[in-house]
Formats: sequence, structure tokens, C-alpha cells
Amino acid sequence: MALKNRTKVTTTIKNELVEKLDTLNNKTRIPKSKLFDEALELLFEEHDDKFKD
Repeated sequence: MALKNRTKVTTTIKNELVEKLDTLNNKTRIPKSKLFDEALELLFEEHDDKFKD
């Protein structure tokens, strides 16, 4: 099954962040991929000035 509007990415993160991600996922039932999307969107908003020419 192909992902139509998503790209698979492999990375490593700090162990304590994995624990927090797991906790948030378990308490909210929000998929981890959606939590990563939200985190990246917030990060890009914070650094928006770096995307401008």
C-alpha cells in the first residue's frame, strides 16, 4: 500500500522524548505521525523567518 500524501522518514530521538511521545499517544490516542506533524508545523512557524529569501 503506497502512501499518497505522506513520506516515510526514519530518524532517532532522545529516549526521554520517546517516553513522552508514547505517553501523549496513549493518553490522547492521537497517532504518533500526527503528533510529529504538529510538532514540525510548530517548529517551522517558530523559524518562519529562515524560509524567506
